[in-house]
Amino acid sequence: MLDALKKEVCASVDRLGSTLVEVSHEIHAHPELAFRELHAARLLADTGRAQGLDVHQNVYGLETALEARFGKAGPTVALLSEYDALPGIGHACGHNIIATTALGAALALAELGARLPGAVRWLGTPAEEGGGGKEIMARAGAFEGVDAALMIHPAGVNLVTMPCLAISDVEVVYHGVASHASAMPERGVNALDALVIAYQAIGALRQHIRSTERLHGIISDGGQAPNIVPERAAGRFYVRAANAGELSELKKRVTGCFRAGAEATGAKLELHWGEVDYLDLDTSWPLAQRFQRNAESLGRAFFPYDKLPAGMQGSTDMGNVSHRVPSIHPMLASAPPHVSIHNAEFARWAASELGDQSVLDGAKALAMTALDFLCDSELRSEVGRAFAASRAARGL
Repeated sequence: MLDALKKEVCASVDRLGSTLVEVSHEIHAHPELAFRELHAARLLADTGRAQGLDVHQNVYGLETALEARFGKAGPTVALLSEYDALPGIGHACGHNIIATTALGAALALAELGARLPGAVRWLGTPAEEGGGGKEIMARAGAFEGVDAALMIHPAGVNLVTMPCLAISDVEVVYHGVASHASAMPERGVNALDALVIAYQAIGALRQHIRSTERLHGIISDGGQAPNIVPERAAGRFYVRAANAGELSELKKRVTGCFRAGAEATGAKLELHWGEVDYLDLDTSWPLAQRFQRNAESLGRAFFPYDKLPAGMQGSTDMGNVSHRVPSIHPMLASAPPHVSIHNAEFARWAASELGDQSVLDGAKALAMTALDFLCDSELRSEVGRAFAASRAARGL
């Protein structure tokens, strides 16, 4: 029965293929930033409705969040779409692909009707690139009653999961006193000097942090003119660590760097840590291995996860979901291996034939993995035991 259902959902994805690719390209052509994904959310919702899904918009307190539920009482799988873009370089993270893989999987599973052995929740999750949409939705109950959460992410290689760090973002503003930089410099308090001192202190701190920790940032406001002592300077920084505990400790050290800039110059410090910290990804390995097998059945070859270069890590708010329910976040090759995400070249590949193939393969592999979970009670037990053991190891 399971094999027959898998063949059926794959055939459904093939039948829907042109629609899914068209939606992917439309989202790609209209990149929208976090919490502003109005066009993408409307397009995904309308496409789902046209195929028979009861899609709700503006859910869980977010204007661009989506939800559709279907199936019958029993185990419940959530399929997650992302669709926000990056400033300046559009869909260089390939969220147009993420959006349509989950949509395609949901549509294919919905076509099984009464033969679907459980329930499916398709969720459109805004603001992964900044803002933590999934955490906001989780706090509002989006994952209550969910037994497993599945999504894919495009990359340059096929990986069973994404190596992830916990992350916090911070915006820093220094307030000084403006003055003529040549005629009366002694009357000024240089806010830019404060920020530069902090920036250099963070640079020095990098020598004395763990290999699993990262610090990086930009100066977003450095003053208005060279002959005016800057009365305002601002920057945005990311702080990453292996887990929430280590992240908390590193944030304290980074805060010290910012305070040093204020103490050294007399500028006033304004510090705004993001409301949502992204947690490390707690991969459900039994589910991830099933996904890999399903993707391999489509002709995908996976790079050995244990052979990844050290330090090749990112961050995602899917980590926050993974601490609540068993989750997977595999990567599908949508560009050549030398092309990294968050690069303008990757944005071009996200709407290429290789990217389009990831839409179809991703939808099929997600749908097949959802069926594995819904149909196989032994797999569900294994997933549950692994999740319980992970929580116990974290002291939960």
